[in-house]
Amino acid sequence: MTFNELNLIAPILKALETEGYSQPTPIQEQSIPIVLSRKDLLGCAQTGTGKTAAFAIPILQILHEEHAERTHKNIKTLILTPTRELAIQIGESFAAYGRNLRIRHTVIFGGVTQGSQVQALQRGVDVLIATPGRLLDLMNQGYINLKDISIFVLDEADRMLDMGFIHDVKRVVSKLPLKRQTLFFSATMPPEIQKLANTILVKPEMVAVTPPATTAELVEQSVYFVDKKDKRQLLAHVLTNPAIKTALVFTRTKHGADKVVKDLHKVDVSAEAIHGNKSQNARQRALSNFKEGKIRVLVATDIAARGIDVDLLSHVINYEIPEVPETYVHRIGRTGRAGASGIAMSFCDDEEMQDWRNILKLIGQKIPVVEGHPYPMAAAGQVQINLPKNKEVVRRPNAISGFNSSNANNSRRRFSGGSGKAR
Repeated sequence: MTFNELNLIAPILKALETEGYSQPTPIQEQSIPIVLSRKDLLGCAQTGTGKTAAFAIPILQILHEEHAERTHKNIKTLILTPTRELAIQIGESFAAYGRNLRIRHTVIFGGVTQGSQVQALQRGVDVLIATPGRLLDLMNQGYINLKDISIFVLDEADRMLDMGFIHDVKRVVSKLPLKRQTLFFSATMPPEIQKLANTILVKPEMVAVTPPATTAELVEQSVYFVDKKDKRQLLAHVLTNPAIKTALVFTRTKHGADKVVKDLHKVDVSAEAIHGNKSQNARQRALSNFKEGKIRVLVATDIAARGIDVDLLSHVINYEIPEVPETYVHRIGRTGRAGASGIAMSFCDDEEMQDWRNILKLIGQKIPVVEGHPYPMAAAGQVQINLPKNKEVVRRPNAISGFNSSNANNSRRRFSGGSGKAR
């Protein structure tokens, strides 16, 4: 199927052509007709499947057809998202797909002064993309009124739960008109998220492009068992492979991210950190430097990394194993996006073995173990005993995973040529 077959208007098709997109991803193919028919939608899709375009494109068409000559005084669409980075990314998507339409949007988030955001609101917008905290703050100050909202999008609902935003989400929902169209997206559906969906959706259509908590099929995964004290040397060793053009490295803590950056600088690897203690300008600068190839490695905590969208990111490295198994799915989903291939490597020490077992239990996949590397775990012989029952482990000889250049070229053609897929 192509976008031409989804009954989209010419200005949007032209914008998609300009972006190099003609073939929708599965969630776009299924969701766009549902949204255009003005039905509520419950979308369960892992990161990187193209869900932003799945709601942005039909919302733009609805607003254009219903309010082509609007004066943009009242907000008609609210998109609530958990992080600043993701809000900015969604705003960029609306700008790209709506470039030929007279639809105004703005993005508001905390961590920066509110002056420019208030000015944009006072000029008038059709689409408001917001994080919960700043939205409630500006509502309390009287700058935002949600009485005219006709479309509400709750994006990354499971991350809202992880970050403690569920109560804020409920406060926002209580201010929305009862008669509205609601689009609800979540990568996973834990019980509390399912309960929330049941309370705010009305006879929704369900779209699940992959089973909940599965990992990207095109991501090649492996694990290195290593003592904690040797992780720094192992990371430097892995990065000697020139095939690793870019790498997103995950740590559990902000301090850990800064420490990894300092260690990489000592071995002449260009790197920057992105986490909650960084100013918004610093975070955006680091992300821009990474996207533009000015730095090779971006080190991030989980909350800061949600919303990072980098075309053809070759490698994700779990420097530290996440404590929450679902977080592993989100992390490796930063690569292998929208049809591209990618590689995810994990460094697991003895203290993280239980967390690794929980991940294997969740995803139910075989994860190859890299053997023979220079920094093996002293207790590596116990690894198979400690793994979950019925979970087979594949062991591979000493080799640093490399990014398949032919896959990269094929992926690049998909993004730039006629069969590209929108994010």
